Amino acid sequence: MTSQTVVVHDGAKLLAAAVAARLIVRLTDAQAERGVASLVLTGGRIAAQIYAAVRDNPARDAVDWSRVDFWWGDERFLPSGDPDRNETQARDAFLAALPVDPARVHPMPASDGPHGTDAAAAAAAYAAELDTAGGAAGGAGFDVVLLGVGEDGHVASVFPGHPVGADPRTVADVHDSPKPPPVRLTLTLPTLNTAAEVWLLASGSGKADAVREALTGSPATLPAAKVHGRDRTLWLVDTEATESLPARP
Repeated sequence: MTSQTVVVHDGAKLLAAAVAARLIVRLTDAQAERGVASLVLTGGRIAAQIYAAVRDNPARDAVDWSRVDFWWGDERFLPSGDPDRNETQARDAFLAALPVDPARVHPMPASDGPHGTDAAAAAAAYAAELDTAGGAAGGAGFDVVLLGVGEDGHVASVFPGHPVGADPRTVADVHDSPKPPPVRLTLTLPTLNTAAEVWLLASGSGKADAVREALTGSPATLPAAKVHGRDRTLWLVDTEATESLPARP
């Protein structure tokens, strides 16, 4: 397991800009090494700000966006185009403005897709897509997984105390989620941990207790404390999200 690095920025706006710049560099480096890059997207307010900052950064053109594979860490099992879907948020925030290859954009199935409302079948289909692409089951894996940290310490749709936290599958269907909607799809902890780098994102005082517990709690109990990149684990947070820590990391 790699060590964790905590990087603190002064406010959400600066955090978003800094993460966007870091992401552009990381994807550029991955393409320099292999010609392609693989990124797992997340949802939430700070994620939307990061995506907008990528879109508006002139350096974004250093990335060949047509050779980036986009995956999602989790998704609300709702109809395609629903504003509450993470896919919709990402497309509106930056994917629609980038010269991406549609074949390399891999949204999780929607509830009005070919599997209908069968969330287990939808999860299995996404796992098969990952396996075919070599995303999690083989190949080089993900270059970066972005994960927003919830106020309860959840990541993706892996919630504290929920059975999905021990699910051995690549992709799981989540039922009775403590946050609406109750049915979701998520990459599991073993899948998230295949990434070369995991970046955990937290902004605002509402995340402060979860950040403290994930970084200082022993033994680790929160899902946010159980995800680690193979090469690097970064906590990218703002000052408010660290206000419960005993000292600035």
